[in-house]
Amino acid sequence: MGEPRRPDRVAEAIREEVATFLAEGAKDPRIRAFVTVTAVDVTRDLRHATVFVSLMGDEADKKKTVEGLASVATHLRSKLGKSLRLRSAPEIHFRADESVARASRIESLLAQIRDEREQQEPTAPGDATGDAGPSTD
Repeated sequence: MGEPRRPDRVAEAIREEVATFLAEGAKDPRIRAFVTVTAVDVTRDLRHATVFVSLMGDEADKKKTVEGLASVATHLRSKLGKSLRLRSAPEIHFRADESVARASRIESLLAQIRDEREQQEPTAPGDATGDAGPSTD
């Protein structure tokens, strides 16, 4: 029964190793954008790992960074095999995770709506707030 959880444990270990590698040992000059490992998805047979990364920077830097990450994937695979002591290390595939950028965009839109509503609110006391409603004496 422990088998379904093993890919999850391996995915978490891979996430930690990849984050450490990118923070300390990535030597590819194309990796220019700020990279954060957000998640790792590992197939049940542990042969493939999709690493989701959040990239901060302009579009050109993001594109170059994705190319750089793809080029270090084989080196990273051998490093993972040694550090995690797996019989065969999974193939590493990097994917841009747009969820952080999407959440930031949604947050800014909500803030903009809030600001617009505050500017349109009536300033007279009791208008549309229900504070000075009719008395029930």
